[in-house]
Amino acid sequence: MNKESIYSYTLPALEDWFTGRGHKPFRAKQLWDWLYRKRIDDFNEITNMKKDVLEELKENFTLQTLDVHSKQVSKDGTMKFLFRLKDGNLIETVLMRFDYGSSVCVTTQIGCNIGCSFCASGLLTKSRDLSAGEIVEQIMHVQKAMDEEQKEERVSHIVVMGIGEPFDNYDNLMAFLRVVNNDSGLAIGARHITVSTSGIIKRIYDFANENLQVNLAVSLHAPNNELRTKIMKINKAQPIEKLMEAVDYYLEKTNRRITFEYILLDGVNDGKEEALELAELIKDKKKLSYVNLIPYNPVDEHIQYEQSRKSNILTFFDTLMKAGIQCGVRHEQGSDIDAACGQLRSKQMKKDREKKKQVQ
Repeated sequence: MNKESIYSYTLPALEDWFTGRGHKPFRAKQLWDWLYRKRIDDFNEITNMKKDVLEELKENFTLQTLDVHSKQVSKDGTMKFLFRLKDGNLIETVLMRFDYGSSVCVTTQIGCNIGCSFCASGLLTKSRDLSAGEIVEQIMHVQKAMDEEQKEERVSHIVVMGIGEPFDNYDNLMAFLRVVNNDSGLAIGARHITVSTSGIIKRIYDFANENLQVNLAVSLHAPNNELRTKIMKINKAQPIEKLMEAVDYYLEKTNRRITFEYILLDGVNDGKEEALELAELIKDKKKLSYVNLIPYNPVDEHIQYEQSRKSNILTFFDTLMKAGIQCGVRHEQGSDIDAACGQLRSKQMKKDREKKKQVQ
């Protein structure tokens, strides 16, 4: 029997599970304390529940749906984990260390159907969504790795920007957010969590109505439809003008700042003309918007793209600033390892295919 991940359950859902089996609802908080505060690896470590309750938990749930296949550690302290799931699929998770805390970038899908032409994540199309538990468990593995270092360090920030489109796995994403944000669990503040979308318009409206303090980032990468469609095929079905309407709704509904992600590709979207066009596109939103300029991390399979020259990055930045647009250039993390989303997974899958050929 394939057991369900215990980490998929929000606290109210777990309370319902216990009461549905004739147990007191307070058992859910007891269990959460063991899961997220004591961070157990085995249900047998629980000492304040009766044997019959523990047996029910062991019969129905698992604490482990993924295993560490490999781990890379950068000179700057960045850690990249390659996890193998129970069905054999591979996913990636990254720990990045900053002055303000430790941030984990999580994956939400196996593969990606968005198909951005510069991205390693989309080299393989989506085979399935991750469950909420599989997403939560990425955080747990990283936190336990930090616990082993005995530095009393905790995951303080989360970015949902790994492999996959989070809004294409919306229900599991929302369950994940409610688990990691809950004060009885990991208690990661909503304002320390950012969800990134390539622009699934319907879900931007839905997310605005969730009444959460979680941050939203939109992967824009181009200031007009013609250029954006060339590098992001999602733009053909969900063009910029409709995307901006959804952004306007989000800003009006939440009064929260939104981030526009903009990867700078040499000679493609990094000219002063594009910077001026971008400033014009979001000028009416500039009080509640921020542009995150991202130096491109080259991917072997996308040789047509190169990282922008520093002079271009500086000119782009200066142009936006002079137009009154708040912006910054993302500091590169893990540049000496397979830091781009999907790179480590892609390389391992190539190795696996080569091994199969040799066996045959």
